[in-house]
Amino acid sequence: MIYTAIDFETADNGRDSACAVGLVKIQDMRIVDSFYRLIRPPRSWIKYADFHGITWDMLRDKPTFAEQWQDIAAFLQGTDAFIAHNAPFDRGVLYGTAEVYHIELPEIPFYCTLKGARKFLHLQRNSLDCVCSALNIDLNHHHALSDAAACASIFLYFNEQQFPLTSCLLK
Repeated sequence: MIYTAIDFETADNGRDSACAVGLVKIQDMRIVDSFYRLIRPPRSWIKYADFHGITWDMLRDKPTFAEQWQDIAAFLQGTDAFIAHNAPFDRGVLYGTAEVYHIELPEIPFYCTLKGARKFLHLQRNSLDCVCSALNIDLNHHHALSDAAACASIFLYFNEQQFPLTSCLLK
């Protein structure tokens, strides 16, 4: 199986407002590649700049999601499943952004490391930063590539501990 951990940063509350994407590919249960891009969102107002540090000045000249789709799709080639921490959010951004640009996406299942953390780790808080702290995983929180890499590491930890990965699968 080829898994791709995916993380989006968004400009605002819109599901179409992806402003950064991080992708980390897992093959044979080891990290083999990564991909990061800034994305010009459809609106210039960046509501969440205080969280992720991405400003309109950084994005205004970047290609849109549609303009970068060929590179993203090439990286995703062969992906059997996505992994995300709070997968409903990242799945929503992926499909919401693709829909706006009339990009047809294949149905690929999502595994959610947040769901897995709640089931397997029994922490007081299961946010990405708390899980990474508990597992000693490096994290530059709210940087899409760092978040995706951390998510991939959490998933690999679950596998090493022989936790049933199907428990992380979104229905």
